[in-house]
Amino acid sequence: MSSPDVPTRGPARSGPYIITGILLTIAVVVPLFVPAYSVDEPRLAGMPFFYWYQMMWIPVTAGLVGVSYWLVSKEDRRRRESVRGMTSAEEEP
Repeated sequence: MSSPDVPTRGPARSGPYIITGILLTIAVVVPLFVPAYSVDEPRLAGMPFFYWYQMMWIPVTAGLVGVSYWLVSKEDRRRRESVRGMTSAEEEP
């Protein structure tokens, strides 16, 4: 059992969290800007642009969320390993 004084994660870098925020903002805000895609043409397999553009955003959003998850997981792993390296170095002598 660890004591409350021992941190479980090292200091965070802001870069991965900023990139994640930007990617998730794109995934949410762009599909909400309806005037950009409220048109009938071009059609894809007879389907108006309005519908297939929205369906196109489903895999795009899944990809953006996946990349965001990977970035945050990688940063969390780095932060945990930095603390493990410090605690094992402190315990050796």
